[in-house]
Amino acid sequence: MRFIRKMIPNIYIGIVLVFLYLPIALMIVYSFNKIPKSFVWGGFTLDHYINLFSGSDGVELFEGLVTTLKVATIASVVSTVFGVVTCLGMAYLGKKLQGFLMNVTYIPNVMPELVIGISFMLLFSFLGVQKGELTLVLAHIAFCVPFSILSIEPKIKQLDKNLSEAAMDLGATRFQTLRLVIIPEIMPGIISSLLLTFTLSVDDYLISNFNVSSSVQTLPMKIYAMAKFGVNPKMNALTAILFAAVIMLLLLSNLSRVKGRKDKNGGMKK
Repeated sequence: MRFIRKMIPNIYIGIVLVFLYLPIALMIVYSFNKIPKSFVWGGFTLDHYINLFSGSDGVELFEGLVTTLKVATIASVVSTVFGVVTCLGMAYLGKKLQGFLMNVTYIPNVMPELVIGISFMLLFSFLGVQKGELTLVLAHIAFCVPFSILSIEPKIKQLDKNLSEAAMDLGATRFQTLRLVIIPEIMPGIISSLLLTFTLSVDDYLISNFNVSSSVQTLPMKIYAMAKFGVNPKMNALTAILFAAVIMLLLLSNLSRVKGRKDKNGGMKK
């Protein structure tokens, strides 16, 4: 009985992992299927990857991918900068005001994307701003900022204020203290913010759908339109490449953290 009790949590975790990753595994497997638009295995092929951006649908996929990556890059960088500035500013406020601002920050995180998308659509219409890439970028930045703050704020709390005071006592300017002391200390939070906001922006469909013109389509919008006409092997191939890219980014991020900890521990020992 004791052995069974020990195995129950492992079995539960295994079931959850299978439920989460089995669809992704099937998608990757069928991206190599020789028979297009079919769940019948017809042999291994790389044609869907080689011809990914060929043909009219391939060109549209490529344009959607470029638009998505451009918007996600701008949104992740700008929202992370806003997150760093906001967290540094809140660090010097009183605890009650900090708690109030953090509670306000939590609201967009739990709010449905449908509400956020419609709200920004109404705002841009009220201001008379024509929908396009600019409105798309602005909506994504506003959507990503709260997640950036939640990623960076714990690192700001862990930051020893004596470090910045010691740096300025030794002659460093405020900018030098920020660049050489504070930023390196909170770098894990900044990297987490960049990865999280980039992924959220790439994945978003609802906010993009409400805040962009019909002439511009992001990758999720294009994939959703293609999915209406059945399974497309190019769609499977592209999403498999994106999944592999995200896994590589996570591995590189974790490796950099491990290396940073080793260097820090080595410096402390010396």
